[in-house]
Amino acid sequence: MSFENLGAIPADPMLSLIQRVASDPRDGKIDLGVGVYQDAEGRTPVFDSVKQAESHLVRTQSTKAYLGAGGDAGYVEQLTAHALGGNLGLRGIQTIGGTGALRLAGELLVRGAPERRIWIGLPTWTNHEPLMRAAGLRIAHCDLDDPARGGLRHEVLLDALRDAPAGDAFLVQASGHNPTGIDPDPALWQAFADVAVARRLVPLVDLAYQGLGAGWREDVAPIAPLLERVPRLLVAYSCDKNFGLYRERVGALFHRGANPEETARVHDHLLAIARVGYSMPPDHGAAIVRTILADPRLRAQWRAELDAARDRLASMRATLACRGRVGEVDLAALAAGHGMFAQLPLSAPAIQRLQAEHAVYLAPSGRMNLAGLNAGNLERFLAALEAVQRRSAA
Repeated sequence: MSFENLGAIPADPMLSLIQRVASDPRDGKIDLGVGVYQDAEGRTPVFDSVKQAESHLVRTQSTKAYLGAGGDAGYVEQLTAHALGGNLGLRGIQTIGGTGALRLAGELLVRGAPERRIWIGLPTWTNHEPLMRAAGLRIAHCDLDDPARGGLRHEVLLDALRDAPAGDAFLVQASGHNPTGIDPDPALWQAFADVAVARRLVPLVDLAYQGLGAGWREDVAPIAPLLERVPRLLVAYSCDKNFGLYRERVGALFHRGANPEETARVHDHLLAIARVGYSMPPDHGAAIVRTILADPRLRAQWRAELDAARDRLASMRATLACRGRVGEVDLAALAAGHGMFAQLPLSAPAIQRLQAEHAVYLAPSGRMNLAGLNAGNLERFLAALEAVQRRSAA
């Protein structure tokens, strides 16, 4: 096979959106598409705690020697203790962001059972299915969208899992659901754990926004039934968002088998998959996180900065919700969500007109990043939202 035989690849919708925003010369453009935190001035800041940790590393780091396929063991230990609570029989390895953790999880699931399916409720993050499919997993979909209530019917996924073959996996987001911001309630998390135990299913938990939803402990508390009761599970973790380390690609994959011996075998397989995939993860971002979490003063400073980011998101969500209905879009529904994202029920032509006529950029699905709004552009956004709907109705 030569390169001439390679077919064209469809453009990635989110990467294309980033390019369109960057190339738009208009002043005052509003980027609600890319999923990064922005402060009230529209900047994606470097936390002061991160800068202090970097300064500490410059002064004290004595080598840049290889760490191995598992990455920074101290980083994994600190993250286990402070993010997940420890004492759960979990082991972990450092990964290249949360995306790398998900890909490793997918490849591990295929190794364990080549015919295994993974159940994914839709809508979900646009890269979930491509990652799992590229790893070799078969995909089973559940349509969770509930336009009538403006939310998600998580119980549809639960019903499907009750009939799933033993050994199947299912993917769930822990908090700050991407793209909707709507998470399962505590009773559903208990039910997910019940069915996973009864049907011997393997949960893959995507924990990408801890601390940016309801709170640091609050964002992990709902998945406690899975962490405490399900024998076999995987948790893909990202530090890109809650530490603001997007370009450092800082993640981890935590895992547990049915017993310590199985957990050890799983760990060895993950190291082998990582070794042939990328050899070992980069060090700098993980070293920053380890330094912050291990230092009580830095940890407290970082938590204050994270809390401020979460409070800003919650304030913007509440402000929008108080506006009520704008055209046919009921913004009051946003009050039920958490985190950076909400999904607006807009048609594709309306989303395109927001871009072309008003320089307002949303994801093609209607997902909006609330962090892209601030006091300086909120009214323009609302006016644009009403204008495109009025034109659609004309």
